[in-house]
Amino acid sequence: MKFTVIILLALSLGFILGKLGFDPGNSYELALYALIFVIGLDLGANAKAEEVKKAISHKTLALPIATLLGSIIGGIVSSFIVGLPLKWALTISAGVGWYSLTGAILTQYSPVYGVIGFLANFIREVITVTAYPILARILGKEVAISIGGATTMDTTLPLIVKFGGKDAGIIAFIHGFLLSLLVPILVPTLASMGGD
Repeated sequence: MKFTVIILLALSLGFILGKLGFDPGNSYELALYALIFVIGLDLGANAKAEEVKKAISHKTLALPIATLLGSIIGGIVSSFIVGLPLKWALTISAGVGWYSLTGAILTQYSPVYGVIGFLANFIREVITVTAYPILARILGKEVAISIGGATTMDTTLPLIVKFGGKDAGIIAFIHGFLLSLLVPILVPTLASMGGD
C-alpha cells in the first residue's frame, strides 16, 4: 500500500510540474531503459540457469494465452456494456496494454477508435501499477502478472520484480515478450476485417 501511495504522489508531482511548464523531453524513456537494464543486470547476476528453467514451464507459456483470451472476453463484454461495435471492442482489447501501438494503428481507421484504444490500454497499465502489489498477495504473484498484458516486459516489469520477486520477473518478461509478438499481428488484422 505504501508503494502505491508513493507512485500516486510521484504521478501527482509530475502532473503539477507539467502544468507549470517543465518539459521532460525524452527523459522518461531513458529512465525506463536504465531501469530495465538494471533489472536485467540483477536478474542475470542472481538468477541461476536452474531458476530460469524452473520459471519456464507449461504454466508460463499458458499465461499469455490466458491473458489474451481474458482480454478478448473483456472486449466482448465491454462491447455490450458501452455499446461499442464488437469489431472495435475486440481490436482494442487485443492491444493487451500496448497503448502506443494500438492507438496508432486504430487512428488509421478512425481517430475516435484510436483515442479509445490508446486510453483503454493506457488505463490498463495504470491499473497494473496501482493494483499489482495488492493483487499479487490476493491472487498470487504469477497470476496477477496477467493484468499487465504486454507491458510486463517493460514498463511494469520493475514493479512486478519488486512485489513478485525475481521468479515472477522472469515469468513477466516472457509473458510480455510473447504478447508483444502477437499484438502487431492481431490489432491490424482485426482492424482490417470487414464490418463495423
